[in-house]
Amino acid sequence: MPQKNQFIIDLLAKADIKVGGSRPWDITIHNDKTFSRSLAEGSIGFGESYMDGWWDCENLDQMLTKLFNAKIDRQVKPWRVIVPAVKARMMNMQRRSKAFEVGEAHYDVGNTLYEKMLDKRMVYTCGYWKDAHNLDEAQEAKLDLICRKIGLKSGMRVLDIGCGWGSFAKFAAEKYGAEVVGVTVSKEQVELGNKMCAGLPVEIRLQDYREITGEFDRVVSLGMFEHVGVKNYRTYMDVAHRVLSDGGLFLLHTIGRNFSGGSTDPWIAKYIFPNSMLPSIAQIGTSIENLFVMEDLHNFGPDYDKTLMEWHKNFEAAWPEIKGDYSESFKRMWNFYILSSAATFRARNSQLWQVVLSKGDIKEYQSIR
Repeated sequence: MPQKNQFIIDLLAKADIKVGGSRPWDITIHNDKTFSRSLAEGSIGFGESYMDGWWDCENLDQMLTKLFNAKIDRQVKPWRVIVPAVKARMMNMQRRSKAFEVGEAHYDVGNTLYEKMLDKRMVYTCGYWKDAHNLDEAQEAKLDLICRKIGLKSGMRVLDIGCGWGSFAKFAAEKYGAEVVGVTVSKEQVELGNKMCAGLPVEIRLQDYREITGEFDRVVSLGMFEHVGVKNYRTYMDVAHRVLSDGGLFLLHTIGRNFSGGSTDPWIAKYIFPNSMLPSIAQIGTSIENLFVMEDLHNFGPDYDKTLMEWHKNFEAAWPEIKGDYSESFKRMWNFYILSSAATFRARNSQLWQVVLSKGDIKEYQSIR
């Protein structure tokens, strides 16, 4: 057996994963080139070889959780991992001219896929499972939690930065009587979102956050900060501060990680979220200095594991109906994306933060859970 093959086998063994084993988290290799490809290319090689059918695992999320818990991903650092990190450091990968790339690459892959995978309101962010029994309840609980955290009242004007298909906007208008402007970089989301919100005081725009003008009583941003990039965090916060009226509140809902970096996983960047990166608490803190007071910080990252597994279940159930629009490679890619994401939360490598911010001009804020 080539030495490089044995090296990978030994690494996996440290995570209690056996090549050719019979347990649900063990790996079956169909092409021996998987070893050299993974060693040479890191996460891109490992993920692409799965997409190509070179290896399989019955319980992919469990296997990846074991990998992350054993920190195996940190022990293979080929040039294809280093080069994107250097590129991200040298260039602004989330500059204005690239703002719409993630919309075209990810959110415009087809509304039908998301309609089948998500809850009835099409919420594409973490649900709140504290008292919920299913995905629909968890997402409604999350939307209501946000409205309560920002003290939403009838007649308030709200800005939703990165509004998706308008799930929050529709909920806030229906349940709280708010007037909402949502912005997104996805044409598909604008088209369907405006249909979903028809008849309500909701406007969904195709617009980069840097172009936002006006004044709003409340600002929310749910699952969009992951696309901003550290070089633009201050600009983003400046925009939120500029459009937020005095005495207002801004709720930031974002995935985060446990260290400060400047780029994302190369496989995720290539196939799922181009130009994305996850912030750290330190980076968020630096970005709000002398702009906002952090009134509240709430982490319910483990809830994202549950949410992602529900999305995966829905995707698998819907595949026979939608597979005519996609390839088998896409199916394997999408499964790898959802289940590897679940694994990062299960291993506590990723967090889900809701941060409530004010301009420091409110007397007191009461935390709500």
